[in-house]
Amino acid sequence: MMHKIIIPLYMDDVAPRFDLVTEVLIIMVSKDNSVEKKAMVLPRSAEKLCHLIILENINTLICGAIEDEYYQFLAWKKITIFDAVSGAWPVVFEKWMDKSLTSGDILSQRQIEGKNV
Repeated sequence: MMHKIIIPLYMDDVAPRFDLVTEVLIIMVSKDNSVEKKAMVLPRSAEKLCHLIILENINTLICGAIEDEYYQFLAWKKITIFDAVSGAWPVVFEKWMDKSLTSGDILSQRQIEGKNV
């Protein structure tokens, strides 16, 4: 069985808002942990993104802010949702792979007075 994850993107980061995303990354993880990725461009529409999630048989959504209406719909469809997540998608995906990702994780690096924090 293949597990499918979708991450709305803003450049290389998890997009801050689910409803304004124009690009998504779909990651397919097989039982032997081999990984395939594909990026898709789509119009800014939360409804179209929800439709894509259902059509692509996505199991997990990793996103930033998401309106309750879409959260409830996707949860009803049995999609596992990690929301309020920020950071570069590779870091976020790595945390998901080692089963340590939680909703609300802030994995972004920020710079304070010349130091990365």
